[in-house]
Amino acid sequence: MGAPFNYDVLDLTDEQVDAEVRVFGALTAAVRRLNEATLRTTVDHATVEEVRRQVEELTARLEKSMIPDNFGVSFTKGGRIRGYGNAVVGIRNPNAVPLTVVQDKVNGRASAEFELNALHEGPPGQVHGGVVALVLDQVFGEAAAAGGSPGMTGTLTLRYRLNTPLGPCSAEAWVDRRDGIKTIVKGELRRADGTVTVTAEGIFILPRWAREEIAKNGGTPPQFE
Repeated sequence: MGAPFNYDVLDLTDEQVDAEVRVFGALTAAVRRLNEATLRTTVDHATVEEVRRQVEELTARLEKSMIPDNFGVSFTKGGRIRGYGNAVVGIRNPNAVPLTVVQDKVNGRASAEFELNALHEGPPGQVHGGVVALVLDQVFGEAAAAGGSPGMTGTLTLRYRLNTPLGPCSAEAWVDRRDGIKTIVKGELRRADGTVTVTAEGIFILPRWAREEIAKNGGTPPQFE
């Protein structure tokens, strides 16, 4: 059974990757501002129509040269990950949460501080529960990878203890234990004052195709985006 997708290895230098991150990261941040402004603006309809035409013109310029479909995930020969389309941390994905995850490979932990705004709303003034699950899934997966046991989400069970207000938040996850090909991760989401609003547990599984690749080549991606 082969992998259901490919991880390409590219001959890019760190300088080239840094340039990608800088240039496209700035564009993504600008589009995120546009997304929130689209939701929150109170300008008149004529101004909205004018801006729409300008946005369509700018979009057409970018559409002149595009990859065929999804961005995928690739690695450089130096080990840099290019998961730029990732729904949570993709630097070229303006719909992604502006999230930077810090891995602690000594202790098998991962954490992130971030801000959720009006684009992430569920109940009035509160973060949508699905956005919470999305964020924790990413942080939990990176904790599993930090602990040396990268895998894909098998289950993710959340307990919503309190509402999570829009604004600054933080998430932390850690490897609780391992059971064969399974890595059990626990963690939590906190609001700005440090109060835990969501606790969760996830099971991350090293899939069969990855185990076959390890047996054949002796290596596996450092994490699954």
